[in-house]
Amino acid sequence: MYEFLRGTIVAVTPAYIVVDVGGVGYHVLMGNPFTFNEGQTATVYVQQIIRDNDQTLYGFASQRDKQLFNQLLSVTGIGPKSALAIQANAHGDALASAIANNDVAFLTKFPGVGKKTASQIVLDLQGKVAAPVNGGQPALDLTASADDDLSPALRDALAALTALGYTDAQVKKVRRVLVDMPDSSTQAYLQAGLKALL
Repeated sequence: MYEFLRGTIVAVTPAYIVVDVGGVGYHVLMGNPFTFNEGQTATVYVQQIIRDNDQTLYGFASQRDKQLFNQLLSVTGIGPKSALAIQANAHGDALASAIANNDVAFLTKFPGVGKKTASQIVLDLQGKVAAPVNGGQPALDLTASADDDLSPALRDALAALTALGYTDAQVKKVRRVLVDMPDSSTQAYLQAGLKALL
């Protein structure tokens, strides 16, 4: 099992990053890949999940983020993709507060989480989830249209929302909000988009 990868970030896409460690490129899925920049030397905490004929690395900016991912995976009905989407969208202590206050309605706003699964999250994790130190970096996975008038940063943010499982309708709604923002980084667009969705 891998605990972390320390190397150079050689690619950042809306759904994953590639980390060069000693000449080997590791493909790492992330909720918010734009936490990292291409060319940056970084430590990426990883969780390896092995299924029948698939081995996948999921990446996190901190040990605490990785711990939250594994806590979410322990909930019946939550798979890796849902756990990543929930984690990517958790702003500050919002997720911890929702769990502590039995706020099922808030939890059902995440992609792939229905009322039953949201109730199970509360049941299984109440009193166990602490607020993330980094403020819960959001990751959006909305499919962007190929509008030439959109900046590359905004297109990447919308694509990230789609990768997280948001519907085309949700992405289009967020797009209307984000195009009115001053030119921003992909990270800023993602954070604003996630906030608008919740």
